[in-house]
Amino acid sequence: MSELSAETRFLHALEMGMGAWQWGDRVVWGYGQTHTDKEIHESFHTALQLGVRFVDTAEIYGSGYSERLLGQFLKELDQPVLVATKYFPWPWRLTKEFIPRALKGSLDRMGLKSVDLYQIHWASPLMSPETMMEGMVECVKRGWTRTVGVSNFGQKHMLRAYSTLAQHGIPLASNQVHYSLLNREVEKNGTLARAKELGIRIIAYSPLEMGLLTGKYTTQNPPAGLRGSQAAELLKKLPPVTKLLLEIGLIHGDKTVSQVALNWLICKGALPIPGAKNTRQAELNAGGAGWRLTEEEVARLDEATDNIREYKKE
Repeated sequence: MSELSAETRFLHALEMGMGAWQWGDRVVWGYGQTHTDKEIHESFHTALQLGVRFVDTAEIYGSGYSERLLGQFLKELDQPVLVATKYFPWPWRLTKEFIPRALKGSLDRMGLKSVDLYQIHWASPLMSPETMMEGMVECVKRGWTRTVGVSNFGQKHMLRAYSTLAQHGIPLASNQVHYSLLNREVEKNGTLARAKELGIRIIAYSPLEMGLLTGKYTTQNPPAGLRGSQAAELLKKLPPVTKLLLEIGLIHGDKTVSQVALNWLICKGALPIPGAKNTRQAELNAGGAGWRLTEEEVARLDEATDNIREYKKE
């Protein structure tokens, strides 16, 4: 790994974060039916009490409601919380000037003067990584973000972003990607290894595969709504993986299926950011950190999930 900059060291020191995608999202997560503001508030405070100090949101989560909720929660605190949010490259946002303008909107919604990490949510065919990073450089110059990251960037786009920032003496702090035992594409296509070489922290969203790695869903009991239809094929392949997670969890003092799955990511060098709809989920998520699987256990889980999906090479 390349030597870490002072600005990005905090990201590499973190083991566990909290994702705020579920805050206000009705389409995928059923906000208002499966969870309310009160439950989100309680889960947030539970996570903080258990040592989670990093929260990741985005301007599009709940159409800005996630950021507003987080801002309300932050006003109540007397302890520091690291905040990350994201810029969404809508097709009408074609120039770099839109990026600092969008960050200012996010800061206003959260009631903050700056964030710890600002990320580009997706690569775009309409704006190059170079143009995007020029916009991010402006955000750093204005003091509105401490560090710069990307999200859902493949290796080629990640390297272009890294190179552009380097010309301004700014490190690329992170690449937030879909990464779990059931989706290991960043391992298989070389993105994880390259990120480690360059000191770019991989942040893993959907680390529990939208609940599939909690042990509570089966083909007879799938997740509700859109999540259930998307998970149909994976649910058929899940039983042996769940059995192994349970077995390994017992060895480590009754760790749950989800805690073992989260710890596997930590052992891979990633920062998982599971969401939580209630205090119980927040407690379980926090319990995925602070201990370690053995190398043999990691290898067994690797073997059990190697053929879960087909992966494209970059």
